[in-house]
Amino acid sequence: MKRPLYASICLALAFAAAYAQKPATHPARAEAESRAARAYETAQRQGPTALRIFLAEFPKGADLHVHLSGAVYAETFIREAGEDGLCVDTAALSFAKPPCTEPLTTPAKELSGAMDAAHQALYDRLVDAFSMRSFVPTTGWSGHDQFFSTFARYGGLNKSHTAEWVDEVANRAATQNQQYLELMQTPPFAHAAEIAREIGWSPALEQADRAAFAELRQQLLDKKLRDEVAADRADASAAEQGRKQLEDCGSAQAAPACQVQTRYLYQILRGNPPEQVFAQTLLGFETVAASLDAHDDLWVGINFVQPEDGYISMRDYTLQMKMLNYLHSVYPQVSISLHAGELALGLTPPEGLRFHIRQAVELGHAARIGHGVDVMDEDDAASLLKEMAQKHVMVEINLSSNEGILGVKGGDHPFLLYRTAKVPVALSTDDEGVSRIDLTHEYVRAAEEYRLSYADLKQMARTGIEHSFLPGASLWARTDEFDEQAQECKEQTLGDEKPAAECKKFLQRSEKAAAQWELERRFRVFEAKQ
Repeated sequence: MKRPLYASICLALAFAAAYAQKPATHPARAEAESRAARAYETAQRQGPTALRIFLAEFPKGADLHVHLSGAVYAETFIREAGEDGLCVDTAALSFAKPPCTEPLTTPAKELSGAMDAAHQALYDRLVDAFSMRSFVPTTGWSGHDQFFSTFARYGGLNKSHTAEWVDEVANRAATQNQQYLELMQTPPFAHAAEIAREIGWSPALEQADRAAFAELRQQLLDKKLRDEVAADRADASAAEQGRKQLEDCGSAQAAPACQVQTRYLYQILRGNPPEQVFAQTLLGFETVAASLDAHDDLWVGINFVQPEDGYISMRDYTLQMKMLNYLHSVYPQVSISLHAGELALGLTPPEGLRFHIRQAVELGHAARIGHGVDVMDEDDAASLLKEMAQKHVMVEINLSSNEGILGVKGGDHPFLLYRTAKVPVALSTDDEGVSRIDLTHEYVRAAEEYRLSYADLKQMARTGIEHSFLPGASLWARTDEFDEQAQECKEQTLGDEKPAAECKKFLQRSEKAAAQWELERRFRVFEAKQ
């Protein structure tokens, strides 16, 4: 889908170079940054392998768009299925419950040890079925179909593996000089779904009447919806505690992954009936609010998931945004990031592309947008981009999954248009296990496809931490302008190991500013090596 506006890449690149900001630095730091920029340009000329070597150690800050189950590689799931005694349905290429006595099932544990050729072939087919590896579209089966089908195939694994999944993702992040993850996860909500079915839906709710929403909220709370909040908080707590045990955090043998901060976004399943979506969204708001009140550093926000082009997702999109509009008024402290615009012409009728991002921003109160691929198909796209820039609504850019699911890449992707419009953007992985990538791959891809400068990459890394849902004030004096520190640290050298007393107290009060200071320290160390 080519557009004249999409083709103006040279103009976008010229703007991007001017837009990238540099904070004032000590002359020695400035020279180190210049050396790093020259080393990066050399790697760009040498090609993707050299770029990957350079960017593997480049400080990337945050990955803000990560589905935990989609971030785990297929090989891990197969091993865990063997440990859990599950079977493999050799026809459906999915896990099945024991006993493995059906003609088309085999014990998963047989794929975890010495294997003959037949078992190796099955193992390979499973990895392909659980990911985009080796995938080639065929008539009636697209990249979109393959991508979203993977999640059901590895279901049935023991819940105790969640800590192992967090550990895997954190270890991968640590090897790439990445310091922060916001992991999307769906905790238990069976009780919320049950009482929502009991109460049902009404014409007033269908019209998004605020009084009806308020009454439904109270009915759900009266039926003990909050009873599930403790279980949801415990779900994340157990994952964190288990992950830290696996990494020996706090000991002399602590793994580098211990230095990767993890927080959680509460996933709401948008493809369910409206009463269930409302109940689960309310439970999400209650869980995050309780976590914030307790200062337990676990749940920091919510997000809606499942295919945006699904029948119910499309039918109820505006209704769901109005649910968020109401619940945001009750829980304004809860941060919201939303999948919006993960669509392309042909996937839905043109009418379906005209309003999702705008409604996510204006009704859904999204501080961040995941994907945002169809922004130029929105009604009055220019004013929407201007609004997003003015409100500092960040876009989580997922280049590989956008190509795999939507077939959108290169000049057809609005990445440069967002930058031209001064809409903040940061790279993220989405489902790195399904896509068989990592965040370094996305940096290499962006650098190659859009000829980004070293300053551009630093800006995106800073933008990621700036728009994280970590609590506290920003290190920077003005949002998305990385040229002047907050007053408390104004005279300090960025990332200094020993900031002065006032700056140190400021960093201790603000988790976000502390993370930003750590990113600047990592930049200083990285650039000194070049």
